[in-house]
Amino acid sequence: MYAPDDPTRYQEVLVSPMYLAGSNGTGEAGFAPVAHWPHQYLDEGPCQLLVTSPDQRIRIGWFGDDFELWKISASEDAFSAPRWRATFNHVTPAEMVAGLTAALVQDYDEALASDTPGRFLSGPTVPWRDTVRPLTDAGWNLDGAAELGTVEIIAPDDQAGILIDRRGYGSDRTTVELWAGPPGWGTRAEAAFTARTPSHLIAATAAVMAKSGPVVRERHQIDRRMQHLVTMTPVASATPIAEAQVSRAPTPLDVRRTAVTQAVHRAARAPRTAADLRVMAAQSRSTGLAQKRTGHPAIGTSARLPASSPTPRRGR
Repeated sequence: MYAPDDPTRYQEVLVSPMYLAGSNGTGEAGFAPVAHWPHQYLDEGPCQLLVTSPDQRIRIGWFGDDFELWKISASEDAFSAPRWRATFNHVTPAEMVAGLTAALVQDYDEALASDTPGRFLSGPTVPWRDTVRPLTDAGWNLDGAAELGTVEIIAPDDQAGILIDRRGYGSDRTTVELWAGPPGWGTRAEAAFTARTPSHLIAATAAVMAKSGPVVRERHQIDRRMQHLVTMTPVASATPIAEAQVSRAPTPLDVRRTAVTQAVHRAARAPRTAADLRVMAAQSRSTGLAQKRTGHPAIGTSARLPASSPTPRRGR
């Protein structure tokens, strides 16, 4: 899509609509609401990072090298089977995941304060309109051509929607799916929820989709097949000159982040073997400074998807 020496390759741009922006290759936005919860960095196995509620009833797994990037679930207690599951694929913006994780934190805090099991175990509500209300309020429309037994609400640009499947039985079957983008492994974002997922948690995720505000991405992170469907505005041109001239001096953390970013960018333009080594070195420095840990993957680095991904471990 971009030549390795293209000066605009790593240019930051504001991308809208958000649901077509794809993933930036990190889980930072999705993990931000649960930054204060226990983290387990896993050296082996497909799950690279596991974040749980303090009592381990809520589990948020980050599978940085897999097709299903996020797996989130809730249980009656730490030892019970999940009551419901939500999965987000590798194209889904982490900002959408944050809609769910933020709602889970709110539910958990309310449960502690009231000494109740928590709304995150409450199950779905009836009617289904409660689930899609954030979308219909934003002007999304009912698709009259949906299959019998299903309900689908479509965005005004026809590039995103929510599908509710009311056919069949079983607590583990997927009954709600949020999607965005054309069909394809690298173009379609998918978020799936099983039958007993509380409606307000799906609605919280959908509410983020309904927002029109843009998100920041680097140009090379926007798949070439998506470019004609989104609006990209360079961040620099969106910042008033006067504001840029009086911007604050960089903090030590800013300096460290800039150094790591530059190292990663240099590595991406080098031969593949050298790039891998340089990226690993940059990640190690970043992890040691930000996490004060050694030998564990940082959320924004080791889980980054390659610019040209091979055949996924689990595809569709």
